[in-house]
Amino acid sequence: MSWHPAFQAAAEAAVNRLGPAHLRVFADRLAAGEPDQALRHAVPVPGFADAAAAVLAAQHADGVPGMEAAAYLRGLAAGHAQRSAEVRIESVWSGPSTHPVPVRSTAQVLVGLVEQARSELLLMTYSARPYPPLVDSLIAAVRRQVSVTVVVETLAGAGGAMQGPEPAAAFAAVPGIHIWQWPTAQRTTDRAKMHAKIAIADRRVLLVSSANLTQSGVNLNIEAGLLVHGGTAPRRAAEHIAELQSRGVLTRLRSTGQEW
Repeated sequence: MSWHPAFQAAAEAAVNRLGPAHLRVFADRLAAGEPDQALRHAVPVPGFADAAAAVLAAQHADGVPGMEAAAYLRGLAAGHAQRSAEVRIESVWSGPSTHPVPVRSTAQVLVGLVEQARSELLLMTYSARPYPPLVDSLIAAVRRQVSVTVVVETLAGAGGAMQGPEPAAAFAAVPGIHIWQWPTAQRTTDRAKMHAKIAIADRRVLLVSSANLTQSGVNLNIEAGLLVHGGTAPRRAAEHIAELQSRGVLTRLRSTGQEW
C-alpha cells in the first residue's frame, strides 16, 4: 500500500480519531459496497462523518479498490486494537527532583506529548500564561496539520479568583488553534469552575495533572500527575470533551478585538 500515501495518511488519522472498533465497522460496510453517503454515517458519534469522508476522498483520489481499502482498514484497526490494549502509566512531577527517585518532569512530558501528536491534540487548563517551549511546540503541531483544541477557564468564570489577562491569551501566538470555554450560563452555580488540567494526544496518550499551563505549574510548583499510554482512558476522555462540545456545554471562545 506504499503507493497510496494519501489513503494511508487518512486511514491513520481516522483510526486515531475514531478508534479501531469504529474503523472496523466502517471497513466492513465499505467491503459490503455501501454508498459513500451511508458510509459517512455508519456510526453516529461526533467526528465520524468527517473522518470517514476524509478516508473516502483519499481512497477515490488514490484509486484504491473498495475491497483492498477495506482489507487495509481492517488490518490497521486490528493493529491499533492490540496496541491500545497495552497500558503503561508513569508518574509525572513538577518542582524539585531527587536523585534516588528519578521521575519525569511535567514540562518535559507536556512538550513531548504535543510533539508526538499527529492528528489531534486536546488540552484543558484552569489558568494559563505563555510558556515558550509549549507555545513553540503547539505552533509546530498546527504546521503539521494537527487539530489543536484548548479548553480554558475565563476571568468571568473564575469569579475573581484569577487576575491579569484571560487564560486564552496565553495561546494568542498559535495560529489556527481552537479555544473553547465553559460559559457561565451553562453552570448550575457561580461557584463551579473549569478546573481540569489534562492533555490528550491522538486519543492514545493522556496526561492528567494538577499543573496549570503556566511556567509555575509545569516547572516551579510541586505538582503531580499521571501519564497514561494506551487503554481506554485517553479515548474516553477525548470522547467526553467532544460530547460536551456537541451538547453546547462547552462553546467556542473567540477574540473580541484587542483582548480575549
